[in-house]
Amino acid sequence: MLFNSPAFIFGFLPLVFGGYFFFSSIASPSISRSWLAVCSIFFYGWWNPGYLPILFLSMLVNFFLGKFLTTHRSKPLLILGILFNLGLLGYFKYANFLLSNINLAFSANVTLLDVALPLAISFFTFQQITFIVDCYKNKVKNYSIMNYALFVTFFPHLIAGPIVHHKIMMPQFQNEHNHKINYENISRGLFIFSIGLFKKVILADQFATTVGSGMGYLDTIGFFDAWAFILSFTFQLYFDFSGYSDMAIGLALLFNIKLPINFDSPYKATQFQDMASRWHITLTRFLYEYVYYPMNRYFTRKVTPRWGIRLSSTTQVNLSLLLLFLLSGIWHGAGWNFIVWGLLVGLGIVIYRTWSKFKIKLPAILAWLLTFSYLNLTLVFFKLESFQQSLQLFKALFGFQGFTLPIGLSNLLSPLASYGIQFVPTPINENWKYAALIGIGFIIVLCFKNSSEKMAAFKPNFFHALFFILILVYALLNLTKISEFLCFKF
Repeated sequence: MLFNSPAFIFGFLPLVFGGYFFFSSIASPSISRSWLAVCSIFFYGWWNPGYLPILFLSMLVNFFLGKFLTTHRSKPLLILGILFNLGLLGYFKYANFLLSNINLAFSANVTLLDVALPLAISFFTFQQITFIVDCYKNKVKNYSIMNYALFVTFFPHLIAGPIVHHKIMMPQFQNEHNHKINYENISRGLFIFSIGLFKKVILADQFATTVGSGMGYLDTIGFFDAWAFILSFTFQLYFDFSGYSDMAIGLALLFNIKLPINFDSPYKATQFQDMASRWHITLTRFLYEYVYYPMNRYFTRKVTPRWGIRLSSTTQVNLSLLLLFLLSGIWHGAGWNFIVWGLLVGLGIVIYRTWSKFKIKLPAILAWLLTFSYLNLTLVFFKLESFQQSLQLFKALFGFQGFTLPIGLSNLLSPLASYGIQFVPTPINENWKYAALIGIGFIIVLCFKNSSEKMAAFKPNFFHALFFILILVYALLNLTKISEFLCFKF
């Protein structure tokens, strides 16, 4: 069941919303929380009921492990719990990737496992790791298993985040005021949900048509079409993922739950480190808090003294950043393309940090252009699994596969033919609307306030009501093809 499907919008959501506040009014808050947890589990099981045992196993192990760690600070048990979570994730997500590479490297014939990747396993695994670590640090109060199940499975963020900290979510579910209808939260939630739905249906899915057109002829794609392809994917990824996050935040507000912001206009950034920190904020925060800082402390206190290695603080930070974003790439998918992508993101941050030491300030427009261009180049590997296709696309992006323009421009721009420009129809340039769509993408991400800024400034008034109705109705009228979110494969 997708957020952008009629079954969800007109069936599941009204039923869950009505039942939650109905049970809150006639029974205890615990009953309404139980209703919400059961509905969230149903929402997850809708995709494939076979995923439910894995989810239940993960929740039960982590809940009872966390409960034990709150009273017995056992570091070996904590490590065992982390290994359990990573092992579960590794088995389903990376086992076949590892086996296929063993077969390739050693000319072996190891049979691949017959396993399917459970939906959202990356998200609910990381979320539960934060829980047991904080239980060990005595930062978690004693919660019931139903509250914990709701913390993990709450349907707005279950499938693709944001990755939510227990101290943000659990107290909100416990707050009795949140079990009463709040019309301001409902109006704000519907407002931000409609923006997210519009991003997905009208923008992301339209950019996807250009991306799909380009995928069929990457071997011969030219300079202009190559940039149209990768720019379209860059905007598709942004509007798809930020659209999901907007919808998740809006849906949670209907139940008086506030989820953290996940995007903060990353494409406006004029430095690569800033751009990376403003994209998928909750994942970046998790990686820094639970990987980067502990890793730095471990190397400083244990590894470097024991091995006699002397590293400057700058070198240690740079190596830690490369490793951190390598792990981020691995988290996103089981493929060498994601590993290369993660390393390139880390390298971009290291290059920026090194450059900043020279204190040479570039003009803002040039700094932005370099940052945004490098982002697009890294996304070549994020999009394409084949290194051969990635190489072909890189050649085209740098002009080594020729320059082609739509045949309709041949009369107007005929002098360019003497400079090697060809006028031929291609799957991309035959559809003129791609250029307008890319222009609209730039205008939206660079010139307008982002969703979180709009939500902060929101007031229930006629203008916002009209805006909400127009974009919601327009998006609903265009729900002719229901497409999955890109972030589901993570």
